[in-house]
Amino acid sequence: MLAVIAKLNVLAGKEADFEAVMLDLAAKVNANEPGCHLYKLCKDAEGGYTVMELYEDADAMAAHGASEHFKAAGAGFKGLMGGAPEIIRMEVVG
Repeated sequence: MLAVIAKLNVLAGKEADFEAVMLDLAAKVNANEPGCHLYKLCKDAEGGYTVMELYEDADAMAAHGASEHFKAAGAGFKGLMGGAPEIIRMEVVG
């Protein structure tokens, strides 16, 4: 299994718009990607956003990136992001 932590940089004042786009994407991922076991948006106490992802294997991760709903979501994030995400990819042990 493979895990991903994506820390997202959202512009101040754009949080509600970002959450709407991200939660729509998460619903589509969870409904349409059987190889994705976890895809959740989280918010820390300081208002920072992180997406936690868990994939069955490299093929499932690749399918996520190639999915139409993932590609289509990109346009929805335009004007909401304050910079590139910080992506951490890991192999699940145990």
